[in-house]
Amino acid sequence: MSEAAVISRGAVNGSPSPAGSVLIVDDEAEIRESLETLLQMEGFEVETAASGEEGLIQIGERPFDLVLLDLALPGRDGLDILADIHSRDTHLPVIMITAYGTVENAVRAMQAGAVNFIQKPWDNEKLLADVRAAVGWRRAEEENVQLKRALKQRYNFENIVGKSEPMLKIFDLVAQVANSRSTVLLQGESGTGKEIIAKAIHLNSPRRDKPFVPVNTGSMPTDLLESTLFGHIKGAFTSAIASKKGLFEVADKGTLFLDEIATMGLETQAKILRVLQDRRFMHLGGIQEVQVDVRIIAATNIDLRQMVREGRFREDLFYRLNVITIELPPLRQRKEDIPLLVEFFLKRYAEENGRSVPRVAPEALRPLMAYSWPGNVRELENVIERAVVLSSGSEIAMDLLPDSMLGRGSASAMLDSAPDASLFEIVEEVERRVITDMLERCNWNQTEAAERFHMPLSTLNQKIRRLNIEIKKKGR
Repeated sequence: MSEAAVISRGAVNGSPSPAGSVLIVDDEAEIRESLETLLQMEGFEVETAASGEEGLIQIGERPFDLVLLDLALPGRDGLDILADIHSRDTHLPVIMITAYGTVENAVRAMQAGAVNFIQKPWDNEKLLADVRAAVGWRRAEEENVQLKRALKQRYNFENIVGKSEPMLKIFDLVAQVANSRSTVLLQGESGTGKEIIAKAIHLNSPRRDKPFVPVNTGSMPTDLLESTLFGHIKGAFTSAIASKKGLFEVADKGTLFLDEIATMGLETQAKILRVLQDRRFMHLGGIQEVQVDVRIIAATNIDLRQMVREGRFREDLFYRLNVITIELPPLRQRKEDIPLLVEFFLKRYAEENGRSVPRVAPEALRPLMAYSWPGNVRELENVIERAVVLSSGSEIAMDLLPDSMLGRGSASAMLDSAPDASLFEIVEEVERRVITDMLERCNWNQTEAAERFHMPLSTLNQKIRRLNIEIKKKGR
């Protein structure tokens, strides 16, 4: 078993309670005893404190997964204690306990970083659900930190997040192939993180100090692609007013990442094959051969074997690329990684937007876990970025998730919004929405969308024109 796998399954703090450890801070003995009994019956390890200062001492002596903190404490109130807790451990979740009439203050406490508040008298089932959710996030966060620390020590995986068996196998495979100079083919659906894996291979290879040069081969016409890859001499074509190096030269001694390689024309494929075989090529319009030492990592979301059978991809190039193949699993096959990915993206986009890191409400986590994620990690990243930007508090609630994830935007909703529409108009609108949604998930790559619809590209383009669908520029 890999080192990463061992750490991802190990205990974070020695041998903690299976349910988690909770500190209750409340000046009323009856409240402390009632909460302690309830939580212990559910398997939680519980400590109590009668004042904020006593609670801070206990937090300094041992780790906790959660603090239940009374808002109205004698001496220093709960808001002051909350600030002190987070100055010591930013990510320790705190649930405020408040009496009737102080809900406004509890909301202020949530804005200051509390994850939730419990109003006296409380409902036991709801309280337990909130506690389990907060402890779960705490443990997922700690596990993520431990896993990333282990991966960074063993590899150089800065932005790869995962603890699932498929991802742990990929981590080990990347480590094995990185030190070779062999060509690597990355296969997987759009949005599974092929470029991130390519960078990890490069950063763990002897070429790490040389350039990593990515190029999306599906984003440009053949002439421009060849000029970009191989360079050209002055006068090679009308707009060639000066000689220019190609990316093969830029990536010399380093790594060239050819994304969407299945979109290359046969003529360009032949030229790529020659570079793989001889490490030589010629500038467009030139007669001198240029020799380079470049490692090729290629990626595709299309079945290259099928393209070979159809005569759309060169068989000899396929076997040159297919020296080492890494299959990236779709997100729906590694759902246990979703909480870690959500936490990772929450931190990234909170930092980018100058905000404190919000948390996902328990009821909002359920659809995130249940959704099939056809756009994979990229779609999840977009959903979390949108939620962070639109959130106004310290929590990501259900209303910040896209309607498509929650089953809204259905045909019945269209009927409600346009009760006088004809069947033809409704069907056309459904078709428009489905095609637009697929194009967005494919990063506006019509070729990929056609493949996933199992239809010819020409047919898809006809529908796009008929339905007046605006094609947007490809994003990240």
